[in-house]
Amino acid sequence: MSLKDSEIDYIEGILNRKMNSLEEGMLDVMFSEHCSYKSSRPILSIFPTQGKNVILGPGDDAGLISITEKYALAVGMESHNHPSAVEPYGGAGTGIGGILRDIISMGAMPIALLDSLRFGPLTDEKSRYLFEHVVKGISDYGNRVGVPTVAGETEFDQSFNINPLVNVMCVGLVEKDKIVRGEAPNVGDVFLLIGGTTGRDGIHGVTFASEELTSNSETRDRSSVQVADPFTKKRVLEASLEILEKIDVSGVKDLGGGGITCCISELVDTSQNGAVVDLKSIPLREKGMTPYEIMLSESQERMVFVIKPQDISLAKEICDKHEVKSSIIGEVTEGNNMKIKDDEKIIADLPTVLLADPPSIDRPFKEIVEDDLELEIEPVDTRDAILNVLSSPNIASKSWIYRQYDHEVQLRTVVKPGDDAAILRIDDETVIALTTDSNTIHTKLSAYHGGGGSVSEAISNIISMGATPCAIVDCLNFGNPETPEVLWQFKQCIKGMSDVASKFNVPVISGNVSFYNETEGVKINPAPVVGVIGVENIENIRTLDFKSAGDKIILIGETFDEVGGSEFLKVIYGLEKGKAPRVRINTEYANGQAVLNLIGKDVNNNITAVHDVSNGGIAIALAEMVIKSGIGCEISTLNINADSEMDVNNLLFSETHGRYIVTVKSDVADKILNKLEVSASIIGEVGGDGLIIDNFKITKDELADCYNGVIEQYMQ
Repeated sequence: MSLKDSEIDYIEGILNRKMNSLEEGMLDVMFSEHCSYKSSRPILSIFPTQGKNVILGPGDDAGLISITEKYALAVGMESHNHPSAVEPYGGAGTGIGGILRDIISMGAMPIALLDSLRFGPLTDEKSRYLFEHVVKGISDYGNRVGVPTVAGETEFDQSFNINPLVNVMCVGLVEKDKIVRGEAPNVGDVFLLIGGTTGRDGIHGVTFASEELTSNSETRDRSSVQVADPFTKKRVLEASLEILEKIDVSGVKDLGGGGITCCISELVDTSQNGAVVDLKSIPLREKGMTPYEIMLSESQERMVFVIKPQDISLAKEICDKHEVKSSIIGEVTEGNNMKIKDDEKIIADLPTVLLADPPSIDRPFKEIVEDDLELEIEPVDTRDAILNVLSSPNIASKSWIYRQYDHEVQLRTVVKPGDDAAILRIDDETVIALTTDSNTIHTKLSAYHGGGGSVSEAISNIISMGATPCAIVDCLNFGNPETPEVLWQFKQCIKGMSDVASKFNVPVISGNVSFYNETEGVKINPAPVVGVIGVENIENIRTLDFKSAGDKIILIGETFDEVGGSEFLKVIYGLEKGKAPRVRINTEYANGQAVLNLIGKDVNNNITAVHDVSNGGIAIALAEMVIKSGIGCEISTLNINADSEMDVNNLLFSETHGRYIVTVKSDVADKILNKLEVSASIIGEVGGDGLIIDNFKITKDELADCYNGVIEQYMQ
């Protein structure tokens, strides 16, 4: 049990009696950090959550935004970190299953997945094992269900050696008049459980996710990981969509963390109703299961629909057609209690508000003093540095990962993995842009600027595609919140994220918090993973590859001496130190709007390519454009707008936020530049067979050789 003595006293003070063992287990699950958000709720409230396109903000299984007159997009993001650490294939697969069910719960058809993954260095055998099997788990599950994995990001760092992070984002399409919610508003409605049978897997899964891992977790906690079944999920998806089409469903919710306890209590508490659940009606996978095991099981591929009694026959017919098990397991009642019945005897009786809305905890904070010292590093050859940074697994091609994914199933993918964001078609004119991003080293060095910078970078990815950012989802991965420094870090990170999101008018509509990502005192770098959704007319979409020799290269945004926490510093000097890049919110907003305005007014297709500058700085951004297109370029560092006479390496590898490389047709370059009201300059020209910077050249073949096949060599 993870309930604290103070929580037991609080619970029994409300009940005016002792809990029995079943009630204690149910409340233990619901008071876990994973279900209750008891440490994070007061801090998360500072996020902006309203906007002109927002239909539904945080609070349900997913957020909803309007994308066309007809359609809404359901968006969510979840973590499956601890399960993936002890059983990477199953942990990753069930993470995919959980986020798919969240989207289905809104009445939406899942149309895309994105993954954000973090592991220890690939030189470590255990990290390679976790990496290989997590990717395979995501691939096998997503491919078999028929939902494309279209984008993502992967980082390798020593801090994730024992605690890998597996964060998954999903989006689904739903007609606005067919949206459903996780609620049970009508007394007398019944709970229809469909999908997989209930077994002993995943018991205490949310409790396991709400505590630190130990050196024994891989063997001790393996039973807390659910068993994935993508083939059943495919049938459940089809049955669910048909039920939603043919029946006026009152509410729907998936069974994820906390199992039946969490699902039913949250459904009825949202509507201020009660519930009775009949244990004998729940289809079981194993004999001799106790009420405790049944109510806490997190067996996968299960959904609960709240329907009217007269619709039971039709719902069961639909489930039978799709070969999906179904059963009526209880009903919505008057009052505010959730009762568990076994052989007509009530064996648990708890207030739904106690289950679904535990009190938050006012934990102490302790400030972390940022490293503000100037770094003294020996100069290195710039040409060699570019090739070395380009061959870092954090920068190099991730094709080893995404070639295992079916990113074209459903036939919506317009821009495939490998660009700044994925582009999916919604109708003849409308597309959506999807990305995930996070900078964990920046966040370790400065929680405020790292959190804000992660939002800024994800928004920049969307803008680089020519799309207008309209919503954010997040997955916030931190250490133990009972450590005052960790909670201070969390609070500062949320403030930075909130400030940037507010300036860009991009609300946070859904998210997830994953605490306790540490093992025996070894903490992860804090990882605020940010997913951003953009919506645009397909005519405005741009890609990062150079198009034509002779195009001029414009750099939008000023470059500051900011290599602290950079990939350059890590690869060349083995350092994760220094002063993280600052977020300059007004400047970054102005630069982003300048890019969108250029593209929006570009009726003659004079804007030929756009790429944001992020990890690795200008040098790596240009190298990626050369590699992607097979066309070279030549630039002069003398033309880069910078804050001082900085060292050329600092100039090229600085990770200052909010900068964009834009290529334009040569005959309009000066005219475009003169119209820009932000810091911008022409720094070079497209053409040739390599990357030429000042007085040195790297051929496109040299660049490609360093960039491609890096991960493959480790994974042979």
